[in-house]
Amino acid sequence: MHERSARLLDLISADHDYADDVRRLEWIVEAATPIPVESVLDVGCGTGNHLAALRQDFAVEGLDLDPAVLAVARGRLPGVPLHRADMTGFDLGRQFDTVLCLGSTIGYAQTVPALRQTVATFARHLHPGGVALISPWVFAAAWIDGHIGAEFVDLPEIKVAQFAVSGREGRVSTLDFHYLVAEAGSVESFVERHELGLFTDAEYRTAFGAAGLAVSHMPDALADSGLYVGVRPQLLDDVSTE
Repeated sequence: MHERSARLLDLISADHDYADDVRRLEWIVEAATPIPVESVLDVGCGTGNHLAALRQDFAVEGLDLDPAVLAVARGRLPGVPLHRADMTGFDLGRQFDTVLCLGSTIGYAQTVPALRQTVATFARHLHPGGVALISPWVFAAAWIDGHIGAEFVDLPEIKVAQFAVSGREGRVSTLDFHYLVAEAGSVESFVERHELGLFTDAEYRTAFGAAGLAVSHMPDALADSGLYVGVRPQLLDDVSTE
């Protein structure tokens, strides 16, 4: 997916405050569950920016399907377990207190059956009382065809222009990222296409429910489409009674 752009992603997102994201996520998780949170799995971890902030307070692991971004993450996070796997059906053989899927990565599930399978996979990797936080991709009704977005990097050693052109193929949104990269002695251009499923709020909620997670949606958390919070019920033996 990011075969040629992986080395550019951190430059493009250099102004993003990942530490602030993590502070807000910690508050959301603490409000959602009474269990102490010690371990975090970041699904779709990309180049590892959220993991770098999370590892200050938690035992963390990351997972991504894209080997190019994982290579960047491994350079940033020596000693952190990073797994290459498909989010729709991985099995790490252990559970976590929190599973994150940020940056609208869930859209790469593309279809409703794959969305349900993905959320079920997250649920299987949660301890009882654990929390899954998923930032959804743009909701189906809000998608705009033909939109053009632009990002620029202007550093002494490198100039980057990134243009994203949106489209649609049925229930799948398309984003064609056009890159122009200038460095000393070279100028290159290339295009990378990303395809993400367009889901409704009801489809997200159904996926959480089918996975056995109690779900709520925080519309103003982190991203334009908000954040889904899914909590795995605690075992009866774990629930204190008076």
